Amino acid sequence: MIHYHGTPITPVAALYQLAGRHFCVSHARPEQVGRVHEIGQSVMLDNGAFSKWKRGAETDWPAFYAWCDRWLGFPTTWAVIPDVIDGGSQLQDALLREWPFGHRGAPVWHMDEPLPRLLRLCSKWPRVCIGSTAEYRKVMSDLWRRRMDECWNALAREHRHLPWVHMLRGMQCSGEPWPFASADSTDIAQNHWRPQNTPRGMADGWDALQTPGAWSPRPEQMELGASFPIAAE
Repeated sequence: MIHYHGTPITPVAALYQLAGRHFCVSHARPEQVGRVHEIGQSVMLDNGAFSKWKRGAETDWPAFYAWCDRWLGFPTTWAVIPDVIDGGSQLQDALLREWPFGHRGAPVWHMDEPLPRLLRLCSKWPRVCIGSTAEYRKVMSDLWRRRMDECWNALAREHRHLPWVHMLRGMQCSGEPWPFASADSTDIAQNHWRPQNTPRGMADGWDALQTPGAWSPRPEQMELGASFPIAAE
């Protein structure tokens, strides 16, 4: 698993302790995008949809496209294609059609969307992101875990070798059974100042946690109220 460490990480001296790592820069907080391209192995450009959703702010997708156009010149940089949390599949697909940079971006599948859409995206795109929604906002909750089992059961049925799936805000999945290829988190940015922490030590801890290379199908829990076949008398 590749761990994308979210920015901004301040002061700058703390950021430079992470030279050689992978970074995530949000369009909502883009101030360190130049620095991480100088010191990072690769950079993920996040569209900022989650931050703006929490604040109830409007998105400016043309500005995001212009920002991506500048930084996608780096071959190890990729972007999260615009999405709208709780926006429904039709709106997400419309935004995909407007994306101007092809496979340099990764579409987002939201956990409340139909599984066939996840399978369709993974068959067409080299990298797909999974994003939480209001219903699945708490990563690692029981509800989240059950839904994630459903996702990987479906993906394993379709793919001999699992696709590249990135978990947005999902660094907690490191060391867990779901075979994500990558994840991001702002844990270091938020917590490196605590007395027991250093940016480098935190990154070493995260980067040492990996995920398995395969998935063993798990039983899926039926929803309450589901209908059951009635045996003939």
